[in-house]
Amino acid sequence: MTAPSAPRVTLSTSSVYPGTTANAFELADRLGYDGVEVMVGIDDVSADLNAVRGLRDYHGVPVTSVHAPCLLITQRVWGTDPWAKLERSAEMAHALDADVVVVHPPFRWQRDYGRRFVEGIAELEQRTGIDFAVENMYPWRTGKRELQAYVPGWDPREQDYAHVTIDLSHTATSHSDPLAMAKDLGPRLRHVHVADGSGTGAKDEHLVPGRGSQPCADFLAQVVAAGFDGDLVVEVTTRKAGSDANRETDLLEALAFVRLHADAGPA
Repeated sequence: MTAPSAPRVTLSTSSVYPGTTANAFELADRLGYDGVEVMVGIDDVSADLNAVRGLRDYHGVPVTSVHAPCLLITQRVWGTDPWAKLERSAEMAHALDADVVVVHPPFRWQRDYGRRFVEGIAELEQRTGIDFAVENMYPWRTGKRELQAYVPGWDPREQDYAHVTIDLSHTATSHSDPLAMAKDLGPRLRHVHVADGSGTGAKDEHLVPGRGSQPCADFLAQVVAAGFDGDLVVEVTTRKAGSDANRETDLLEALAFVRLHADAGPA
C-alpha cells in the first residue's frame, strides 16, 4: 500500500518583507521550498500577473496559492471594490495554475461586502472553480477593550465556509486552541499558514515556528495524520532579521521545522 504523499511546504512572499516578491521567489528556489504563495499588494510586482508569471518561469518555482489584497495596507490595490479584488485574485490563480485563494473576512466597516460575504464566497467558488479559503482572524485589543473588527466574525468555524485557512499566529492572538480548531473544521481545513506567536498581547507576531507558545509541532502532526492534503505555507515575519543572512537562516529554520513535524520531506 502506497503511503499518502506529504503536503507541500511553500513560502509566502510576505515572509521576506521588506524584501520583494522577486526576493521571495529566489529564496524559495534556493532554499528548497515546494512553491510560493503570492501575497498581492506587498509590492507592485505582486499585483502584476505577467511579472509574477515571469518569476515563476525563471525560477521554476510554482505559484500554489494567491492571497487576495484584503489587508489594511492593500485597501486600494486593484481598486476599492472587494468583490472585484476576489474576482481578479481568482483570475490570477487560474493563470498561474494555483488552486487556492486566501481571503480574510470583511472589516466591520465594509457593511455591504460583509452582508453577503458567506453566500458570495460560495458563489465565487462555484463559478470560478477556485477554492476560497477564508482565514481565521482575531479580535482587536487596546488595553482592556476588545473590538470585533471582522464580520460575520473572526472565527471561521461559526460560518458555513467550504474551505478555511488556519493561521497559527492568528490563533495565538485570538487565544484559540489550534488543535481544537482543526478538529472542529475537519475536511473544511484547506490551507495552513505556519507561524507562531506568544499569545501574551494584542500583536499578530508571525514568529518562526517553535519560537512562540503555539503547539506548532503537535498541530502539524495532527493535521497530516488526519489526511490534510493542502499546502503548509510558511508565513513569518523577518522584518527585524537585521541582514539577508539572518533572514535566510530564519526561513531555513522554518522550512526544516515544518518538514520535520509534518514528515514533509522533498519529493
